[in-house]
Amino acid sequence: MVIGGEGSASRHIGMKDLNHILVFVKVAEARNFTEAANVLSITSSAVSKIITRFETDLGVRLFNRTTRAVHLTSEGASFFERCKEVLAAIHDAEDALRQTTGSLKGKVRLAMPVGFGRHVVAPALTSFAMHYPDITIEAELTDRVVDLAYEPVDIAIVRGSLGDARLVAKRLCELQFIACASPEYISRHGEPREPEDLVKHHCLAYMGPQMSRYREWTFARNGRTFNMQVSGRVNMNSAESLLEAAMAGLGIVMLSNMYAAEAVRSNKLKMLLTDFVAPSTPVSAVYLPNRNLSQRMRLFIDFLVRIVHPVAPWDKPTPLLPRPKPGEPVDR
Repeated sequence: MVIGGEGSASRHIGMKDLNHILVFVKVAEARNFTEAANVLSITSSAVSKIITRFETDLGVRLFNRTTRAVHLTSEGASFFERCKEVLAAIHDAEDALRQTTGSLKGKVRLAMPVGFGRHVVAPALTSFAMHYPDITIEAELTDRVVDLAYEPVDIAIVRGSLGDARLVAKRLCELQFIACASPEYISRHGEPREPEDLVKHHCLAYMGPQMSRYREWTFARNGRTFNMQVSGRVNMNSAESLLEAAMAGLGIVMLSNMYAAEAVRSNKLKMLLTDFVAPSTPVSAVYLPNRNLSQRMRLFIDFLVRIVHPVAPWDKPTPLLPRPKPGEPVDR
């Protein structure tokens, strides 16, 4: 690897710099010396000295520093992408070596939505751990948007559109969002016949992380989708809590079939506005193409596909709503 441009001496990165590269990548991911130091189990002053020495040796400023954070310079951002490739290649070489010795070891770092993680992935992790006891899974359950380019995450599970054209995606399944209410609520307040009738009802809205307003409800009419802003006397940032509130008769809720299926089949909830259900939302496992797909990652992505295909758990024994038969998972 060569770094340096006009006005600076080009310099090859050698083996002795690999430790500096690792520290540099951790600082770039954390955007903070102290957090990087905690990950590396060294002091923040040691991290600062290593970065300063690295910049001096390279003749390039890698970070702009403030009292609260550090940010990559344009040269540092370009170098960061190349350094991640170097570290990924080293990890791949280690994987290949371990395979020849019959042992696959290492770590897979995963980020996934809270609901999907708790209901779908976490219950199945025991099986994966038993089959691959030397692979460590580090999973973060979060509903925030994860930036794979800067965060120490190998694979993220994403609902809906990817929002980043660089990402490689493996389709896992689809979620259908359905308006529901308890039979008790419907007997007291009646059943909405069109989405516009919701303004006359108590709706239980979802408050997502870092959202300045409630999540909109999406419907379809005459082949087109449209959104509605709804809220009521109880609004929460937990789909599970909204489910419980709806079953208790507090109002109408918009939930994915992942949450609603069991309650609907047991008659604790009734589906509403079924003629206006919006197209399903894809769920995908994504990763960056410059993070070479290691054998560990391949195994884990295949595991994710198996636990929702050919039929997702919430579609057993039958789907709540008729829809086209899902195809085989595809790469994009």
